[in-house]
Amino acid sequence: MTETSPLRIGTRGSPLALAQAHEVQARLVAAHPDLARPGAIEIVVIKTTGDMVLDRTLAAIGGKGLFTKEIDEAQLEGRIDIAVHSMKDVPTVLPDGLTLPCILEREDTRDAFLSLKAKRLADLPAGAVVGTASLRRGAQILYRHPHLKVEPLRGNVQTRMKKLEDGVVDATLLAMAGLRRLGLADRISSALETEDMLPAVAQGAIGITCRSGDQAALTRLAPLDHAESHIRVVAERAFLAVLDGSCRTPIGGLAELSGDALTFRGLVIRPDGSEAHEIRLEGGRNEAEAIGRAAGEDLLGRCGPGFFDFKAEA
Repeated sequence: MTETSPLRIGTRGSPLALAQAHEVQARLVAAHPDLARPGAIEIVVIKTTGDMVLDRTLAAIGGKGLFTKEIDEAQLEGRIDIAVHSMKDVPTVLPDGLTLPCILEREDTRDAFLSLKAKRLADLPAGAVVGTASLRRGAQILYRHPHLKVEPLRGNVQTRMKKLEDGVVDATLLAMAGLRRLGLADRISSALETEDMLPAVAQGAIGITCRSGDQAALTRLAPLDHAESHIRVVAERAFLAVLDGSCRTPIGGLAELSGDALTFRGLVIRPDGSEAHEIRLEGGRNEAEAIGRAAGEDLLGRCGPGFFDFKAEA
């Protein structure tokens, strides 16, 4: 990136990923008026493993990093300057040479319930099929509603909604944030409160990475960082890092701020919903990482060896 070359934003090509990339572009232009000139910003679409393999669950093809690996490589090779990610897809350890300086103001963290047959998840009859690609969602459904069935449902938001309309499943769950960013909030039957469905770590948050030594990119991104959202994500990712969480591991975590007070809730659960452990910790906003780590260590100790050992379904 120079004064004459464009600022290249790397992103996946799904409608949601592109909507997020364009949101970042608009925020960059608002913060830096010189980027409003034609050609000042270029959006570069990169296909990831997670986008290419759609016939198996994320757990079956390797878990975390499936939506970031190729984008990380493009960044390290200098083909893009910054990358826009849904933070719940980003591994807790970034590749050497990359940094995460910016978290945009976070959207709604809750999961949305979508169905043509019921208004709420609790209203579904026994034997109803809920389609989801998320082990976290599936495990919590089976834990709280053991009379329901859970089946894998891959694809982008639009693909999953089409399968719902075609009657492949009776209901599905998607992130509230993604549906809102796509202008599809009117398709939501109801929101699942976090007491009933703890969200994925960093759900609803958009993060932007760049090369560690790229001062020009770091300067551009600084005004976009939302301090409270960043603190919350730090706590949640510290929790996930202790548990070595991946798409193979049903884990939920949510940090919330009220002034200087931070409250963290975490959950680990067996994929079949047969056993769950929950924790709630409180502390100051400056203790975010320590609180997340403490919560993870507590649950790790309670779960014992073998808690997360299971065979992922294809």
